[in-house]
Amino acid sequence: MIRTRSKRVLLVAPQAFPDQLLAEYDNVKHISVIASIFPSIHELKPDVILFDHAHMSGNLERVLRRLQTNVFYKHIKICCYKRTESITADATLKVLGVHHMIYHADLQKTSKSSAALNAINNLVNASLIKWVAGVA
Repeated sequence: MIRTRSKRVLLVAPQAFPDQLLAEYDNVKHISVIASIFPSIHELKPDVILFDHAHMSGNLERVLRRLQTNVFYKHIKICCYKRTESITADATLKVLGVHHMIYHADLQKTSKSSAALNAINNLVNASLIKWVAGVA
């Protein structure tokens, strides 16, 4: 049985993301321009924001600090997709408000414990996450 996700998701990823994958999802909005993050948040009022760490580069910390300081954004769950794990950088992101870290290696392993993937699947559609892993 296919479960539908009712959560609104804001995906901040490179422009290489094919629009046809998002055509069937009316609850996912993709943006690639970093300057349009906050106008998109006010327009969509997302439950989850998924950041591509490589795409955000030096702007991620600034955006996370802004999200953390405003009470309007306190209900939003923040996820971050990264290619590799880094203990110090990941700890900083956690302190800045990232709820879930998604690593490329976690998505590639099929025999890994499903606890981490179940937590992610409860937030966003698995096919969307798998596509992001393939692009980055």
